[in-house]
Amino acid sequence: MELVAEKKDFDSANDNNKLNSAQAVLDSSYPPSVAADETGSNNNSKEAEDLSERVARDLKDGLHPLKHKFAFWYTRRTPGVRTQTSYEDNIKKIVDFSSVEGFWVSYCHLARPSSLPSPTDLHLFKEGIRPLWEDSANCNGGKWIIRFKKVVSGRFWEDLVLALVGDQLDFGDNICGAVLSIRFNEDILSVWNRNASDHQAVMGLRDSIKRHLKLPHGYVMEYKPHDASLRDNSSYRNTWLRG
Repeated sequence: MELVAEKKDFDSANDNNKLNSAQAVLDSSYPPSVAADETGSNNNSKEAEDLSERVARDLKDGLHPLKHKFAFWYTRRTPGVRTQTSYEDNIKKIVDFSSVEGFWVSYCHLARPSSLPSPTDLHLFKEGIRPLWEDSANCNGGKWIIRFKKVVSGRFWEDLVLALVGDQLDFGDNICGAVLSIRFNEDILSVWNRNASDHQAVMGLRDSIKRHLKLPHGYVMEYKPHDASLRDNSSYRNTWLRG
């Protein structure tokens, strides 16, 4: 598979930031007592029961459970070739994970973005959410879009992945996932959220992304609701917020 590569050292251009983010991934694991506190207000919730069972199972196996279970997906299209398959059919799940150890085993064996052909999309989404506008978790939401030069996009993608898995971003429960779109002249990073009409959550997520990625002051980000994407069938037109 083109997305699998031998394990190799990460780019050391931002070691301190990566160490801090990696520690946050470790800090995102928690014992069952904390999980019970967070979900105790809704003991009848199947989601809460599943979470508690997963945490207990991972701890029994000597693993450090994450707050959320995630999956990596990818989409690869051949330029200039028309296909009869739908976009959904082209999305392939690579691996899912629910522990710190499972994340690092998965991530360290993925090829770096700089080695992947254009156009390719890498997706990291919470369990049960497909990286599609039409998914029930995404259909009322939107995405913050950030464009990067190809030489630096891999580092920012890695920092975002660590922040997402480590539950570092504000309004984390409103986040569905993130996408890195590898293109010919630039790469595009986007963070998807559940509710495009919640202005406070949308703008708070923007500020949190800027803070964790250490984007320069004035760096332009664009927000686009998924219903606008569905109307024009394009990921990056008709944005209505800039920040």
